[in-house]
Amino acid sequence: MPGSGRETAVGSGRGTVVPAREWFARDVHVVAPDLLGALLTRRTPDGVVTVRITEVEAYAGTADPGSHAYRGETARNRTMFGEPGRVYVYRHLGLHHCMNVVCSPPGQASAVLLRAGEVVEGADLARERRAAAGVTRSDVDLARGPARLTVALAIDRDDDGADVTDPEGSLVLRLPPPDPARRVATGPRVGVSGEGGRGDLFPWRAWLAGEPTVSAYRAAETRRRRR
Repeated sequence: MPGSGRETAVGSGRGTVVPAREWFARDVHVVAPDLLGALLTRRTPDGVVTVRITEVEAYAGTADPGSHAYRGETARNRTMFGEPGRVYVYRHLGLHHCMNVVCSPPGQASAVLLRAGEVVEGADLARERRAAAGVTRSDVDLARGPARLTVALAIDRDDDGADVTDPEGSLVLRLPPPDPARRVATGPRVGVSGEGGRGDLFPWRAWLAGEPTVSAYRAAETRRRRR
């Protein structure tokens, strides 16, 4: 299944593969690390931006006290219960948008939060968007953190439900060739309160070791709403 999909030549991802929907219909803990190094391309009328994913977090739906879906389906989290390969976009604390990729079979509500990435295409446009939203210290920070990533890609709630398996869509995810030198590190999820934030029980954050674009770890300061 990891090799299933369609070859594409979108943006800077020439020769990469857009995985079929079935690729995402796997266990969230398998999909999450497999997304590291993936290329996410966003097409808008003002240009194209591509981000290489360097950090993710797994959320296991109704089995996960840190998940927005822990207490069941609502109007807000409905996309999580739908078909895999679509994005679940939510607004955090009414301030920032965060983006997840839905995985596992429909009804399980598992999703992978895209925490950080490296802008590998369209840096000027990403820089312009980030500058309009706040201070940008360096290109390393353009998509370093889930809110910065969505700003760089111009993602908001209108994109909730977008299909990343469609090569012709406005938001496309592509898998690069296997990299035997890739090193993946794991640890506790960032800013999750309560039991879901316990690293001994839920070490469900994964990142590419040594990547400067990975966000800094911080524990939850106050109780936050579930993802």
